[in-house]
Amino acid sequence: MQSFIEKMPKAELHVHIEGTLEPELSFALAKKNNVQLNYETPEALISAYDFNDLPSFLAIYYAGMNVLIEEDDFYQLTYAYLSKARSQETLYTEIFFDPQAHTIRGVSFDTIITGIHKAQVDAEKNLGIKSQLIMCFLRDMSAESAMEHLVLAKPYLNWLIGVGLDSDERDNPPSKFYQVFAQAKKLGLKLTMHCDVNQNNTLVHIKQCINEVQVDRIDHGVNSLESEELCELIKSHKLGLTVCPVSNQFVVQSLTSNEIHQMLDKDMLVTINSDDPAYFRAYLNENLIKLQQEGSFTAEQMVTMVANSFKVSWLAEEIKDNYLQQLENYVKEYTH
Repeated sequence: MQSFIEKMPKAELHVHIEGTLEPELSFALAKKNNVQLNYETPEALISAYDFNDLPSFLAIYYAGMNVLIEEDDFYQLTYAYLSKARSQETLYTEIFFDPQAHTIRGVSFDTIITGIHKAQVDAEKNLGIKSQLIMCFLRDMSAESAMEHLVLAKPYLNWLIGVGLDSDERDNPPSKFYQVFAQAKKLGLKLTMHCDVNQNNTLVHIKQCINEVQVDRIDHGVNSLESEELCELIKSHKLGLTVCPVSNQFVVQSLTSNEIHQMLDKDMLVTINSDDPAYFRAYLNENLIKLQQEGSFTAEQMVTMVANSFKVSWLAEEIKDNYLQQLENYVKEYTH
């Protein structure tokens, strides 16, 4: 089963590019940019990854970004992730980035997005991995700041596929950003929002995402299982759910395999993703393998979840069909 999973053609829809910053690259960039780190070695940094909830993770996550200053830093970060993803047979990925976390440090929007975009272009050419970019707004910052960054993004709209909402969910409901997302939709961008596991008022937030903001997808969304009404709402809108098992394990001490089984039983479009793989020490293959082992998922169930990632991606239908055909061919060949 492990070999079957590792070689399967895949897509990833929930990965934060800043969350792919490996300790070794962090130290190299810190040295180049004369940024002081609080740890002596990459190993010491990894040992500090002791998260037990969302705020404890975010504290280290944002501190780690301080080494990202120049365009080439964002290029190296993105190309390294795409190389790793392609080595795990990920053929397509939709990448989040958090511009506000960099502009507040004095890094220009152009520097950030240009470095990322150049790496995307080179990785598709050199490695054969296609990717699209999703700009996330930080929900613990103001809606005004989010709107300012949407304006900054207008010259680069052809480099973006959508917008998202991440960071600390407490007291920051989706409705706070209604106007920003409405404007993004008018610009032709797809919409998604984080509804993290076991957050305050999470069922209210999920409902706001669907009914008020009218998202095209929901990130995480595991708690929707607590409401049959929400499950039916998600299914009726054919919304994909981007679940991140190893990330969940850090936050709620569970890979949420039972919940993922329930989603499959309800024919919900659940997908598996890595979230912040450098910090959680698990890329997409590791997430799939650990989940399968804990939840005893069948090969058919694993294929369903991988197929869901292509189905709910923001690709043109003919490209989706091509990827799904590659997956189908792989399964037939492997079975034979």
